[in-house]
Amino acid sequence: MPQIAYEPIGVVRSPYAALDGMPLQTVAAPEVEATVALHERVHGALRDLDGFSHVWLIVHLHRVDGWAPEVVPFLDDDRPRGVLATRSPRHPNPIGLSLVELVAVEPGALRIRGVDLLDGTPVLDVKPYVPLFDARDPGAVRTGWFAAVADRVRTLRSDARYEA
Repeated sequence: MPQIAYEPIGVVRSPYAALDGMPLQTVAAPEVEATVALHERVHGALRDLDGFSHVWLIVHLHRVDGWAPEVVPFLDDDRPRGVLATRSPRHPNPIGLSLVELVAVEPGALRIRGVDLLDGTPVLDVKPYVPLFDARDPGAVRTGWFAAVADRVRTLRSDARYEA
């Protein structure tokens, strides 16, 4: 397959300088505020974004060191799992997806809350969260092995196991 290259549209400015101690998912950091500083070329693309309460940030996990077909996930240290069945950053392509609260749209920046990203994380894209499109009926959703351990996400914190 041909290589694909993306040019970041911005960068996350968050209180997390290292993976150690960072929340594992945005739901574990509802009060943590950050900023997405946007490249000048996309400033005009912010029009109408202020009407949304939440946005998806698609990011490049720039501090991840390689990938592996199996990983021992943070929420379940008991056994390795296939990486595609985890939310581990150590995927074949280190792409992150974070659902964050949009606090404000400012000239050249987004103020966000509920962040689980390192300071300096390149932002590839921003998309509005629309429950009709994005949320599924909880009764129809299966969560695999996460079902037994997902509640731990609110208390566990990241460590340096995936950092370059």
